[in-house]
Amino acid sequence: MTRSVVEDRTGSQDEQPADPPAPLVPKAKKSRSILVYLSFGWLVTVLLAAALANVLPIASYSVPVGAPRLSPSFESLDLLLGTDTLGRSMLSRIIYGARVSLLVGTVAGLIGFVVGSFIGLVGGYFGRRLDSGVTLLADAMLAFPPLILLLALASVLTPSIPTMLLGLTLVVIPGFIRLARANTMAWSSREFVRAARNMGAGHWRILFKEILPNVLAPLAAFLPIIMAALIVAEGSLSFLGLGIPPPQPSWGGMIGDGKNYIADYPYLVFVPSLAIFFTVFALNQAGDFLRNKFDRTLHD
Repeated sequence: MTRSVVEDRTGSQDEQPADPPAPLVPKAKKSRSILVYLSFGWLVTVLLAAALANVLPIASYSVPVGAPRLSPSFESLDLLLGTDTLGRSMLSRIIYGARVSLLVGTVAGLIGFVVGSFIGLVGGYFGRRLDSGVTLLADAMLAFPPLILLLALASVLTPSIPTMLLGLTLVVIPGFIRLARANTMAWSSREFVRAARNMGAGHWRILFKEILPNVLAPLAAFLPIIMAALIVAEGSLSFLGLGIPPPQPSWGGMIGDGKNYIADYPYLVFVPSLAIFFTVFALNQAGDFLRNKFDRTLHD
């Protein structure tokens, strides 16, 4: 009797209590605004329409399809958005005008992205006198009024797409310089950069292998926002008559052509204005989405 009690006590002491089961924590669901999907849908639609304009069943942007200033109607595809002051299809001119706005915004933004990012990377990494020169260059370019610079180039040079690309590229470069410089200085002090330097890695390898991949995300997320600003700038110059010369359509030029008839025919101004508004809004939404998704500084 005593032995069994002792064995029972010994066995109970050797047994280890079972670990409690780990709690099941559901994964957090990332809610995405419907505006993001609509924005990407609009951008894809505009890009496809501009790229396939030559094969779409629409009239040429320079050929009249009816009487001047016809109101929008469903009689035909060319009259869906009405006609302009010369009887040309507004839908056709909106689609062909998207080519100019998107081309100027994309090319000028990409050139400014590459040039400004490289200058900011080099200045932020090497520092000292080089960084002082880069900062002085960016501050001097930002101090000059962008509209004055664009008007000066348009008045000296012949208004054309290359002239607009030159002026708009000069306008956006300092923004990329400052953003790239700030992010490069932040990542240069990280442990993995110091470890690579202690292991004998060269400056250029550290700059392009260690720092650039981390700096690229915020710069790329900033690009759609810059493209939106460039589209607005191109529209402003075309509205003032210093953009793309006629008969090549542009959204800003269409607004300038219809401004004198806005009281009686408001669609002449509202249609291209809405095209600019939706495109700029969609690019801003895309930039915010890309920044929240890929910018590591928001998640560290």
